[in-house]
Amino acid sequence: MTDVTGAPAEVLHTLFHSDQGGHEQVVLCQDRATGLKAVIAIHSTALGPALGGTRFYPYATEAEAVADALNLARGMSYKNAMAGLDHGGGKAVIIGDPEQDKTEDLLLAYGRMVASLGGRYVTACDVGTYVADMDVVARECRWTTGRSPENGGAGDSSVLTAFGVYQGMRASAQHLWGDPSLRDRKVGVAGVGKVGHHLVRHLLEEGAEVVLTDVRADAVQRVLDQYPGRVTAVADTEVLIRVEGLDIYAPCALGGALNDLSVPVLTAKVVCGAANNQLAHPGVEKDLADRGILYAPDYVVNAGGVIQVADELHGFDFDRCKVKAAKIFDTTLAIFARAKEDGIPPAAAADRIAEQRMADARATR
Repeated sequence: MTDVTGAPAEVLHTLFHSDQGGHEQVVLCQDRATGLKAVIAIHSTALGPALGGTRFYPYATEAEAVADALNLARGMSYKNAMAGLDHGGGKAVIIGDPEQDKTEDLLLAYGRMVASLGGRYVTACDVGTYVADMDVVARECRWTTGRSPENGGAGDSSVLTAFGVYQGMRASAQHLWGDPSLRDRKVGVAGVGKVGHHLVRHLLEEGAEVVLTDVRADAVQRVLDQYPGRVTAVADTEVLIRVEGLDIYAPCALGGALNDLSVPVLTAKVVCGAANNQLAHPGVEKDLADRGILYAPDYVVNAGGVIQVADELHGFDFDRCKVKAAKIFDTTLAIFARAKEDGIPPAAAADRIAEQRMADARATR
C-alpha cells in the first residue's frame, strides 16, 4: 500500500509515529545525471545542528533505505546527547554499491544536497564512505566533517570509535566482574573493518584472547597477517556467538546483530560493540537481561567517532578528543547504575538519560 506520493505507507507511519519516528525532516534526494539517490533524515535539532554520517549501501528497496535512515538518525540523537555534544541527530544513506556506483560527480551532487539544508545537517563518514569521499563532498558543502588532515579535517574517526568501545568494555568488566581489566578475557569480534581492527589492537595490547570473523575474507586475513598466531578466526557470526567460554561479544558490523535467533544461543556474558542499532527490535534488551547478559548500549560506547568529527568543527585536537572519549567509561558505568536503580535494562536507562537532556534543551528554547 502507498499514499499519493508513492511512498510505502509503513515508511510514513514510522516517520510520524512518536515512538519510532518523531523526525523533524526527511529529504529524498535525486540527481539523474550522476545516478544519485539518497535519503537525509534529521531526527532532532534540540541540542544543535544534526550530526551523523553518510552510509553508502546497496539497499534492496527504497523503503529499506528510508527505514534505515530514520533508525540511524534517531540513534544519532541519542548518541550525541549521551556524548554530551551540542548536536542533534541526523543520518544520510546513499542507495547503491559503493564499489561500483560511487563517483566523484555523484559525491559532489550529494554535497550540494547536504548544502541545500543550510547547516541543519552536518555529514561525516559511515559504512561505505571514507575520508577521501568527505574531501570530495566538502568541495560543495562546508557542513562536512571526517575530512583528511590535508583538507582541514581530523582524518579517520574509526580510531576513537574503537577506543570508546574499548572503554565501554572496561566499564562492563568493572560492573560485572569488579575489575576493568580485560586480560585473559575471551572476546569475540564480529566485523574487523574500519573500527573492528583497531579494537582488536586494544584488546591484544591488554592481553585479551580474541576470536574474530568478518564477511570479507580479506579483512580477516589482514588481521591474521598483522597479528600472526595471536588471534583466531571462525567461519561466521553464527559460529562466533556460540564459541565456548566467550566473555564478551562485540558486534562491529551492520545492525540487528541481537535478535530472536542470536540472543538465545549467545555464550558471552557481555555485549559491547561498535555497530549501530544492534537491537533488532524492542524487547531484545529485556531478553538479554533475562539471560543475565549485560548489554552496553551501542550508541553510548561507539560515540568516540562522533566526538572526533564534532570537534573538527571547532579546530581538531586529537588529545582533547581522546580525553572526551575516555569518559565513555564513566558514562557507561553511570548507565549501569541507573539501570539497577530503576530496575530496567541498560538500554532503557540510556534512553531515559538522553531523552531528558533533549527535553531540557527544548524547554529552554
